[in-house]
Amino acid sequence: MGEIEQKPTPASRLGAPENSGISTLERGQKPPPTPSGKLMTIKIQMLDDTQETFEVPQRAPGKVLLDAVCNHLNLVEGDYFGLEFPDHKKIMVWLDLLKPIAKQIRRPKHVVLKFVVKFFPPDHTQLQEELTRYLFALQVKQDLAQGRLTCNDTSAALLISHIVQSEIGDFDEALDREHLAKNKYVPQQDALEDRIVEFHHGHIGQTPAESDFQLLEVARRLEMYGIRLHPAKDREGTKINLAVANTGILVFQGFTKINAFNWAKVRKLSFKRKRFLIKLRPDVNSSYQDTLEFLMAGRDFCKAFWKICVEHHAFFRLFEEPKPKPKPVLFSRGSSFRFSGRTQKQVLDYVKEGGHKKVQFERKHSKIHSTRSLSSQPTASNSEVPKQSPQNASLTFGEGSESPGSQSCQQAKEAKVSTLESGPHQSPAPPSKSSPGSRAADGTAVVPPEEEEEEEGGKEGAQPSQRQPPQPSTGSLTGSPHLSELSINSQGGVAPTNTTLSPNLSPDTKQASPLVSPLLNDQACPRTDDEEEGRRKRFPTDKAYFIAKEVSTTERTYLKDLEVIASWFQSTVSKDDSMPEALKSLIFPNFEPLHKFHTNFLKEIEQRLALWEGRSNAHIRGDYQRIGDVMLKNIQGMKHLAAHLWKHSEALEALETSIKGSRRLEHFCRDFELQKVCYLPLNTFLLRPLHRLMHYKQVLERLCKHHPPSHADFRDCRAALAEITEMVAQLHGTMIKMENFQKLHELKKDLIGIDNLVIPGREFIRLGSLSKLSGKGLQQRMFFLFNDVLLYTSRGLTASNQFKVHGQLPLYGMTIEESEEEWGVPHCLTLRGQRQSIIVAASSRSEMEKWTEDIQMAIALAEKSSGPTPELLASSPPDNKSPDEATAADQESEDDLSASRTSLERQAPHRGNTMVHVCWHRNTSVSMVDFSIAVENQLSGNLLRKFKNSNGWQKLWVVFTNFCLFFYKSHQDNHPLASLPLLGYSLTIPSESENIHKDYVFKLHFKSHVYYFRAESEYTFERWMEVIRSATSSASRAHILSHKESHLY
Repeated sequence: MGEIEQKPTPASRLGAPENSGISTLERGQKPPPTPSGKLMTIKIQMLDDTQETFEVPQRAPGKVLLDAVCNHLNLVEGDYFGLEFPDHKKIMVWLDLLKPIAKQIRRPKHVVLKFVVKFFPPDHTQLQEELTRYLFALQVKQDLAQGRLTCNDTSAALLISHIVQSEIGDFDEALDREHLAKNKYVPQQDALEDRIVEFHHGHIGQTPAESDFQLLEVARRLEMYGIRLHPAKDREGTKINLAVANTGILVFQGFTKINAFNWAKVRKLSFKRKRFLIKLRPDVNSSYQDTLEFLMAGRDFCKAFWKICVEHHAFFRLFEEPKPKPKPVLFSRGSSFRFSGRTQKQVLDYVKEGGHKKVQFERKHSKIHSTRSLSSQPTASNSEVPKQSPQNASLTFGEGSESPGSQSCQQAKEAKVSTLESGPHQSPAPPSKSSPGSRAADGTAVVPPEEEEEEEGGKEGAQPSQRQPPQPSTGSLTGSPHLSELSINSQGGVAPTNTTLSPNLSPDTKQASPLVSPLLNDQACPRTDDEEEGRRKRFPTDKAYFIAKEVSTTERTYLKDLEVIASWFQSTVSKDDSMPEALKSLIFPNFEPLHKFHTNFLKEIEQRLALWEGRSNAHIRGDYQRIGDVMLKNIQGMKHLAAHLWKHSEALEALETSIKGSRRLEHFCRDFELQKVCYLPLNTFLLRPLHRLMHYKQVLERLCKHHPPSHADFRDCRAALAEITEMVAQLHGTMIKMENFQKLHELKKDLIGIDNLVIPGREFIRLGSLSKLSGKGLQQRMFFLFNDVLLYTSRGLTASNQFKVHGQLPLYGMTIEESEEEWGVPHCLTLRGQRQSIIVAASSRSEMEKWTEDIQMAIALAEKSSGPTPELLASSPPDNKSPDEATAADQESEDDLSASRTSLERQAPHRGNTMVHVCWHRNTSVSMVDFSIAVENQLSGNLLRKFKNSNGWQKLWVVFTNFCLFFYKSHQDNHPLASLPLLGYSLTIPSESENIHKDYVFKLHFKSHVYYFRAESEYTFERWMEVIRSATSSASRAHILSHKESHLY
């Protein structure tokens, strides 16, 4: 691959050592012999706009030239890049890696090839090397300047601000404006200068590596990220543009995406002369096959696009490079073109296994040096880049404007939004007959694009190959403009926030991680504004009325929760014989009386509110402006149901015991949890009646505090409070025990590699994400703290989407100490056990303090016990190595790497929105005390919701429970449309500059995702602020315990 030129090479310009010998081949493979003979000189334009000259043999294939470029750059992940050039007809084509260069480039001396990004992965965290992300950032910068990456002004300003941060460092207004005057990143940049400077001010302390990461984080949500348009016409002659992405083939009208066909739905791609044909798999509900036809400018344009599609399909969908077709004996039919090189999975595996050297490099345009080193190596799930500085952590895309990608959210009004985080569905898997050799990783048959030329009718068969599982992506659903039936996609392919896929999900999947937030379709709910304001003004303004109304709204939700067991679960059980009769008789007879009682209770409350509001019998309204008498009457009635309440803990224990002894019942219950109506873990519903008693107590406490002793309702409220306090006190011990029992069983479903998590005496204390330091650097791990043991796990894209236990540390004899200075890692702790020690790092100082406090408390509890716990986790792998020796034992598995973020097209039916997954994605933690407080802080009611740039407010029925907001069209709905986990979100009040000229508005924002919610009164506003704050910000243990004591059960 001889580079004979003596001028500075790209490697030397970037500060890398010469001849590092990094190859893009798999380890153990030898490069193809380089043909000898006469050399030819080829010019390559690099992404930093410099030109380099390479000399290669005339008969060398294209791969030799691409390898030479990658070796010059010391680029490990060179497979994402390619060389493009104009052919003799001035059509931009990619250099074929298998064909001789001389046969592709007629006059090499007069052609300049461009080294550019060819394959844009669904998630930039899959790029493991800092140099790779730097080159991707240069590509984004180039696309912005050339007008390929279109976006709104706010997004453009934010992108440029990250570029400026990486090039000149921290904010200095004079230097910023001077730099912007000399460098034009987008057309009409002058109009954006003030906003760019404003954004840049928020990036103080951000390194170039972080800037590249944040740049790609913003860019990947844009609809045109990585898109190269190919002009075409449809059958009606309408001008459109075709494009190909990692998810499939996209159709644009101008710069607006109007359709998409993901690879799972495409059976065959072909072209005949200038007609490009897409043959889709038969629809599930019909037997016919649909073939779509597009007309391109000519045969060469058509074939060039077809080749790009074949390469994208192979790179993103296959496990390994497809094998060449056998040569025909007589004559050939169709094209012999095939993808050459490593697939994305092979690239990820190669880098993960450390098959490369770590080198230093400098950035051409940056005043700040970056170094590839152990400390900066990415982990499979953390992607190496440090967190943003605090002032930047909640950066939005500008006041009063949309986040990138969300600007076109209104274009998707026709799409129906369904549950994001409640009911998982399997990804599309159209039935297809195929040999075992052509089975995909998920068990579905895969038919790669048929390689067919214009002379052929096309074969229906498929070459045997394996499909790569859908690659995950991170990010946020809120940043995406595309609404599907179940979730919001952000081009690329992650997943839901729930991480599930509906069977009829739209093929376009530029999607993001479960967890970030749902966008409800504008058509999901009627728009309301001034008319809603006027209607509210006619309602009573007394605080007692709104407290009474809270009883009504939360009672509606409670009744729906009872129906999950008494109606939905019972109906499902009646159709199956997997549940023992004894268990049925223990569960359902104890829920039916409660359901009947609370149905009447709700009716009485609503009748009283109707009188209070003056909707009937207005002349006697004054006699009914109270609620204490209704509460007292019904709470006294509840005492007769106490026997049923006592049975719920027994039912929970019996259900879990039966599940443990019957795999069939376990699968049955798991399948029921996948139904949309079961929006929480099944065993949580069994404890709802106990939780509801605490809600009544809190409401009555607020009423007693509000009313003066002379008020007509005070006596009844105080009597009702005394009654309910007595009931709560009697059930307090059972409630605490059952909450811990329920949490242990819930965690058990999220873990693999353990046998006996639930044992007598074990108490759950805290779970959350920490980074574990090993020989490979910091790797994200999920930690679970109990009163006797600390577990650490990694997340894998396993069949059940669970966390695999990597190790366990008994707490008996453990010590904990801060070790930031020793290891040079912020918020670092060293845990020294009797058998091993580990070093972990938290995401922030507050997280580190929470973990330190809880671990110290757990160690003290373990020391007070009778000694080391004999019941350790039997299936946990032994891990007795020191941190420096544990590199082999603690490597990321292939699944761990693939699952750094949630995959949209998850194959296995498993909840992706459990608290464990939320903590993993938000890089935070939650304790059992937090869970207990969350049980008290449940709320439901109507809220008006507004996006940044939407014109009106949308009325939604919102339920807050389990650290999450669930959105419904109305309170009559049986299941939520979407959900928004709140861990990690910030709760604030809008500033004047946001132009929210309404009362009782609060703002939720996480990174670039912003929502405004509007309550109907000061009381409801304060209540929503109170309960949401309990989920978005964890108080210290001491504060929470004092709070719990003031609310003695």
